[in-house]
Amino acid sequence: MRIKSSSKLLLCLLTAIIHLKAHATEPFVISDIRVEGLQRTEAGTVFNYLPMQVGDVMSDEKAAQAIKSLYSTGFFKDIRIENDGDVLVVTVQERPSISQIDFSGNKSFPTDKMKEGLKQIGIAEGQIFDKAQLDRAEQEIKRQYLSQGKYSAEVKAVSSPLERNRVSIRFEITEGPAAKIRDINIVGNHLFTTEDLRANFLLTTPNWMSWWNKDDQYSKQKLTADLEALRSFYMNQGYLEFSIDSTQVSISPDKRDVYINVNITEGEKYNISKTKLAGEMLLPEEDLKKLINIQDGDVFNRQKVTDASKNINDKLGEDGYAFANVNAVPEINKLEHTVAFTFFIDPGRKVYVRRINVQGNTRTRDAVVRREMRQLESAWYAGDKIKRSKERIQRLNFFDSVELETPSVPGINDQVDMTVTVAEKATGSVQFGAGLSSSDGVVLGFNVNQPNFLGTGNRVALQVNTSSYNTVYSLSYTDPYFTPDGISRGFDVYRRDVDTSRRNSSTLNVGTYNSQSYGVGMRFGMPMSEMDFLSAGVTLDMTSVDLSADSPIQYLRFCENSSGCSSNSIVLNAGWTFDSRDNILFPRRGVLQRLSGDVSLPGLDLQYYKMSYQHSWFKDMGKDFTLMLNGEAGYAKSYGGKNYPFFKNFYAGGVNSVRGFLNSSLGPRDVNPISGSDFAIGGTKRLVGNIELFMPVPFVSQSNQFRLSAFIDGGGVFGENDSINSDYLRFSTGVGVTWVSPFGPLKLVLAKPLKEKENDDTQTLQFQFGQQF
Repeated sequence: MRIKSSSKLLLCLLTAIIHLKAHATEPFVISDIRVEGLQRTEAGTVFNYLPMQVGDVMSDEKAAQAIKSLYSTGFFKDIRIENDGDVLVVTVQERPSISQIDFSGNKSFPTDKMKEGLKQIGIAEGQIFDKAQLDRAEQEIKRQYLSQGKYSAEVKAVSSPLERNRVSIRFEITEGPAAKIRDINIVGNHLFTTEDLRANFLLTTPNWMSWWNKDDQYSKQKLTADLEALRSFYMNQGYLEFSIDSTQVSISPDKRDVYINVNITEGEKYNISKTKLAGEMLLPEEDLKKLINIQDGDVFNRQKVTDASKNINDKLGEDGYAFANVNAVPEINKLEHTVAFTFFIDPGRKVYVRRINVQGNTRTRDAVVRREMRQLESAWYAGDKIKRSKERIQRLNFFDSVELETPSVPGINDQVDMTVTVAEKATGSVQFGAGLSSSDGVVLGFNVNQPNFLGTGNRVALQVNTSSYNTVYSLSYTDPYFTPDGISRGFDVYRRDVDTSRRNSSTLNVGTYNSQSYGVGMRFGMPMSEMDFLSAGVTLDMTSVDLSADSPIQYLRFCENSSGCSSNSIVLNAGWTFDSRDNILFPRRGVLQRLSGDVSLPGLDLQYYKMSYQHSWFKDMGKDFTLMLNGEAGYAKSYGGKNYPFFKNFYAGGVNSVRGFLNSSLGPRDVNPISGSDFAIGGTKRLVGNIELFMPVPFVSQSNQFRLSAFIDGGGVFGENDSINSDYLRFSTGVGVTWVSPFGPLKLVLAKPLKEKENDDTQTLQFQFGQQF
């Protein structure tokens, strides 16, 4: 850049000298200034850069300054300064402007993206044309193709003059094929096979998946990462002296094949002889030693040493030492092939957070973000609380991104400020849609949902959802911070209509009845810790049921022995939730537990209680694989001599419980007295278990929207007088895929029952799309 600037300045000076020699005149007083040759540039721009004005004495020195100043604008390619009597005449020739930019032959990079890249280096439609910048753009585009392994790519930039002093630019591109890695050879390995070592590499030779993930195309960045992975592999196996001696990358003459050679020295295997602590230990030494997961005699493992340093550093950060430094210093004994580590601790100065600033929230109120903070102002810095604060803000789902920074307060060495930078996203939605479910048929929906109503963080939702047998209307309002301590309060109003006869006509055999339910409720929630949450509420429910001639005898007896089939009840509900999942949509690790119970108050038509428990465990298995174990149990019973209301029964089977069986088809069955067919009637006890391995979907890079799984399901429903036995238990296995589409969640399942009986309703292919209730 310095050479180019010097050359430009020299050109300006030489030009000025030439013009001065050709047009040197005696000094005169400028009576007027005339600018000629302008097409796009305003005359005022020229006057602003001239170092003289009317009334000044014109000289050769000022003429040279004027030429230099006007050249520095970059607008002109030729400048002449002359005089017409006592009138100063400035004649300029403007550089052409870029009228249009076209590309041909570009397949790997979209045209709009390439134009954005050119704009960064000053080439865009409407800008001044500069040949030097065009040459630079040509080389930059070619470099981008080289980074993709297309070494035979050719890029040619052609500029064509147009009328009105304009030019068009066309980049003619011949991409050519991407060079393939034909061999990765590792020289010097005796302890591990080349295949085992290459398994740690991102780069590989062509395979059946390479056409998709491009892992057979050479990239310098990927090779650097692979070499570090190779180093880590040996270091974690105990080979402290491992070294990569050299790396050679060669390309075939036709630029189609790449060969990589890596020369290594494995060295000897080392054991850890001793670990100790040194430095300023502000915490008890015994507590710090517990953070070092290394025993004397263990094989050296670099990752464990790094983790130990991080654990100590994090622990100090929790106690206010934001700038602590823990350095693991090795003492190597090459004769005995052992290494001792001394963890030197420099806690630095204890600091506290002076002020918390929130920025980027144009709609959400500051208080909505601040109430999620676990790090407080004027409190000691706590690394764990800062991390948890970020997690809580992210879980609001109001922001696209959340960034936390803790810059030092200028001039003060024991204080930091915390800056919370958020990027807001649209949270409200008005949806009109339709869905399709293999069990529920066509689902129509209208949903107005605003989880951040007027920027207050309060949630308002209105839903109207209909299926072939189930219609729900609901309105809810939730204030998550009804009190400053985080106690929430919500109100619900609903109506639910169920017509199981329509469900029979589609795919299911269940006991037929029609019901209408109206209800209004109020609920409260209380956080007990960062992971635990208690809830309680009360609901007034009014339900009327209509039976038919083919309704089960149990249903008819309930209406005979109860206060008819119209019932009013006041239901108290309570629940406990423990949620440590790292992500609500697609969790990778953590636990979810739910315990809930309903009990109707005595004195009204219904007297029953109903309890449910769920425990889901998620374990990260590496490489985007997640193992889930899920168990669910439910129990219900009436009291006070009343019959248990059949419309409160448990059901199982379907895409959300035991896949491979029709929805709500498991458990006790009865016979239709008219048709003679049997159907499921539900029960008062329910057991469901799932083992599922989640993995990325092949050929799909958007892992946050797609997930594939393989599963084994089991479960059953038991009647009030039935003991829990294997007769009602069913098992299935299969694969499924979940897609969070713009139109709603899609679940597609291919399942096969492992245990079934003659009258079971099975279904191999099941799906659910857009259902919201």
